Amino acid sequence: METAKMLSSRQKAAVFLISIGTEKSAEVMKHLSEEEIEQITLEIAHVRKIDGEQVDAVNREFAQLFMASQYISQGGIEYAKQVLERALGNEVAMDVINRLSSNLQIKPFDFIRKTDPSQVLNFIQGEHPQTIALILSYLDPEQAAAIVSALPAEKQADVARRIAIMDRTSPEIIREVESILERKISTLGSQDYTSTGGIKSIVNILNNVDRSTEKTILETLEVQDPELSEEIKKLMFIFEDIIKMDDRSIQMVLREVDTKDLSLALKGSSEEVNIKIKKNMSKRASQILEEDISFLGPVRLRDVEEAQQRIVNIIRRLEDSGEIVISRGGGDELIV
Repeated sequence: METAKMLSSRQKAAVFLISIGTEKSAEVMKHLSEEEIEQITLEIAHVRKIDGEQVDAVNREFAQLFMASQYISQGGIEYAKQVLERALGNEVAMDVINRLSSNLQIKPFDFIRKTDPSQVLNFIQGEHPQTIALILSYLDPEQAAAIVSALPAEKQADVARRIAIMDRTSPEIIREVESILERKISTLGSQDYTSTGGIKSIVNILNNVDRSTEKTILETLEVQDPELSEEIKKLMFIFEDIIKMDDRSIQMVLREVDTKDLSLALKGSSEEVNIKIKKNMSKRASQILEEDISFLGPVRLRDVEEAQQRIVNIIRRLEDSGEIVISRGGGDELIV
């Protein structure tokens, strides 16, 4: 009989599922992909006999990995390592952490994903723009957006540009930056080169920042690096891009837009956007919209930009769900 250490991950999964019985196994499999279910089912079919010692070893390993993943979600890898070392000893703890990092592909800077963006900003705003870019490229777009919005205007575009042109970063550098940041924040994986950053990364961040920050970064990049700026714009959708949308898509968006937001947004938009919107409304609705806009009087630029951003968020949501399709050029033309 093979020992637990000699078994592959799939074989261990098969042993574990057999040991917990058919009902619980069925519940577990509901959370797996079809390919994973097929692979594990095949392994289960190949199992002829398992002894109690093997089951105990596999279940013990599962419990250790589960415990480690809980600790990681609570306080990061370093916290999990410290707790496991006290519970299991240094050697076993390191083995569990290494296996978990490999299996779950834990991303660098995982320990700050639950940290308030304002706190992260306090620790990184004095760092070199390249270091800030590296950290932000690993965070969720919403968290990164909140941080980049709070950076000084002169630093925003620099950090955005560095994220956009970032390609591959040495794991040693990532670990060093991660270690320093983790030590700073504590006061309140894989050896392959890690790819992060790039155009899509900064686009995701810019899609979540406020309109003012977005404009500042794009306008600065237009001067500093026109070619890069154009690449980013091709993947982004801004309020003025409504003129590129087809009529059906605009009509779907208008069904979900608050009339107050629409009036505010059009108050500060171009004539082209106004015409495009009103073209997709009934004559009566268009007249009411005109009256609402005229009744607004002087409005703050910030209020207009926030209203435009809310409408853009609706458009992006509908696009993500596949309800509308937006052409951004670069081989992405629509076939009607």
